[in-house]
Amino acid sequence: MCGRFVQFSSLRTLEAHFPIDSIAGDVSASYNVAPTQEVLAIIHQDGRRLEKLRWGLVPSWAKDLSGASRLINARAETVARKPSFRAAFKRRRCLVMADGFYEWQGEKGSKQPYFFTLPSKRPFAFGGLWEKWQSKDAADDAPAYKSCTILTTAASDSIQAIHHRMPVILQPEAYDDWLDPQIHDADRLAVILQDHLVREMQYYPVAKRANRVQNNSPENINPLTKG
Repeated sequence: MCGRFVQFSSLRTLEAHFPIDSIAGDVSASYNVAPTQEVLAIIHQDGRRLEKLRWGLVPSWAKDLSGASRLINARAETVARKPSFRAAFKRRRCLVMADGFYEWQGEKGSKQPYFFTLPSKRPFAFGGLWEKWQSKDAADDAPAYKSCTILTTAASDSIQAIHHRMPVILQPEAYDDWLDPQIHDADRLAVILQDHLVREMQYYPVAKRANRVQNNSPENINPLTKG
């Protein structure tokens, strides 16, 4: 499960670490990205373009946007077979920009948030899928609703003490193939999801202010101090 994450790297930093040919829209920091909000992602459309998508996949065949908050994650083990994801998995894969993510541990009502990041503190990319949706009643020139989901997989040893699942985090050498819409072969994509993932993460507890989406500041990711 990946239900909240953080993206604060500047455009210059993102351009230094990711394959970006063009940019659509501005880049702004968020320390509490939540479902249905805009996220920064690289898609392959007229080159590799950095743009904003809504988090929560809406398949092109959906009747409306009511299910947008439900499809925020897709299991890597079954994504090629699920009707909601299989078309995007073949042709519309994306890289979702992130600097870290949250997971929670404990009983409902008293869960402790933890912040996860790379040991290097560098930004990274979730493996994602994206879709375009258009209302049947929309005008011909109305913009499409672009949305995405983040893949998840079994937790690595560095995470499983807190949660049994983790987001798919791609190694840089996998970026080009993951974005390439000409690569449709499920077996080839399965190799990426098996052998080209970042699995070593570090984490620490943070204040429960991160529990509220309304709290969106750098304080969210400060290590929790005792006393």
